[in-house]
Amino acid sequence: MAALAHPSSQNHLFTKLSLRPKKFTPPSRIRMSLQENAPSLAVVGVTGAVGQEFLSVLSDRDFPYRSIKMLASKRSAGKQLTFQDRNYTIEELTEDSFDGVDIALFSAGGSISKHFGPVAVDKGTIVVDNSSAFRMEEGIPLVIPEVNPEAMEGIKVGMGKGALIANPNCSTIICLMAVTPLHKHAKVQRMVVSTYQAASGAGAAAMEELELQTREVLEGKPPTCNIFKQQYAFNLFSHNAPILSSGYNEEEMKLVKETRKIWNDKNVKVTATCIRVPVMRAHAESVNLQFQQPLDEDTAKDILKSAPGVVVIDDRASNHFPTPLEVSKKDNVAVGRIRRDLSQDGNQGLDIFVCGDQIRKGAALNAIQIAEMLL
Repeated sequence: MAALAHPSSQNHLFTKLSLRPKKFTPPSRIRMSLQENAPSLAVVGVTGAVGQEFLSVLSDRDFPYRSIKMLASKRSAGKQLTFQDRNYTIEELTEDSFDGVDIALFSAGGSISKHFGPVAVDKGTIVVDNSSAFRMEEGIPLVIPEVNPEAMEGIKVGMGKGALIANPNCSTIICLMAVTPLHKHAKVQRMVVSTYQAASGAGAAAMEELELQTREVLEGKPPTCNIFKQQYAFNLFSHNAPILSSGYNEEEMKLVKETRKIWNDKNVKVTATCIRVPVMRAHAESVNLQFQQPLDEDTAKDILKSAPGVVVIDDRASNHFPTPLEVSKKDNVAVGRIRRDLSQDGNQGLDIFVCGDQIRKGAALNAIQIAEMLL
């Protein structure tokens, strides 16, 4: 991404890893994003990992806009950033920030969203929120554009009123991108998910800590454990989300509840185990499926090969299947290890392995695809 002038200690690693200076506008390309009749945008949390990815995806997809506000905390206000060869001053997020804003992309945490999201809506802004603040609220669409675009039907820029649309959790998006095409064909009755989640899901500071710990462990030093309260480098552990009285953690229950809402099916059985692994920015998920109707693995492969936003990597001969590195900074979710579940009779079950970029399709890309549907 074009250079931020203020890599704080908290997001320095993310800047170094993912925001290497590069031109947003190749010389041979005419930039069509900045248009007089396009909507006005605001990016809330612009200095964070997902906020920066919002800008990258907006640029990559030539999202049309007539103006864009860069909003962040008071600490970042006044600092400069460059986007599409133009310089912007980061503004402090206030209740007046949304005057004249058509679409606001939020990724600044649940408490910020809960306070400022309704304020923006009252001012006529359509909010696409990446936090968990509104996902399970009745009447608020929870949307993956390739999966349930009908959930936000009728919400458009220029309709004269604000609205709020929730971005699902990253692990839910990556899972359902692969599973939904199969669900539509044979109806999933039960889904068992084991996730292997990257540092980026915990933010830029967690990515920095993973790199720092890796150096420290290799040098024989005790690892710095500020974000995670245990060694992360060369280790894995149960996801750091709070544990509930049921024994599940909050991350696991997001997968359960969000799947039911997105599929509009309260009866589908979902269980999950979420694990944090020392990978930088892409999640992996092992998914076991039980179907109502038979579905053989060859048919499943054909369905997935034609599914939007999905790429099949399933080469048994060379033992080549999806990896987090292959999908990092990529838009598509990769799926492989597609095979019949031998523990189930006939063709009633499948096992698959899915990888997707947590910051991109798991957050920023999905939000901007939602925003594209508002135009």
